[in-house]
Amino acid sequence: MGRNWIAVAAAEHVRRGRAGGFMQVCHGKAAPLRRIQPGDRVAYYSPTESFGGKDRAQSFTAIGVVRDREPYPFDMGGGFVPFRRDVAWLDGVETPIQPLLDRLDFSAGVKNWGYQLRFGLFAVSDHDADLIAQAMGAAFPAPAQPVLL
Repeated sequence: MGRNWIAVAAAEHVRRGRAGGFMQVCHGKAAPLRRIQPGDRVAYYSPTESFGGKDRAQSFTAIGVVRDREPYPFDMGGGFVPFRRDVAWLDGVETPIQPLLDRLDFSAGVKNWGYQLRFGLFAVSDHDADLIAQAMGAAFPAPAQPVLL
């Protein structure tokens, strides 16, 4: 199994990524996306509904598995060319983080649990990824098993 990640973006941006089958992180930078590998699992946390807004969401808004394609630039017009990575998004419902805080490895017993979120992308344990998926009502596909001859 690959690694697990939490990415951070406003809910409206995450919904666009879900609809288009991609993810962007850290204002479109390529380097963070290169840390993620095909088969890695990613969940998005959205602190707000809109970028720069004060309209709190504080929810996990998407969860999926990174596809094989490498990060690629995408021209959004107006001179903004962020890097994207393709993701197979799972079916699931947006879920508030608050009820999970005392059970997630990255936040349990941590007073300032939101500090890590400022980085825009960070690795989490299998336990955290599984707990988030369960809370969202999503099911990760079983990892491919090697064929023994």
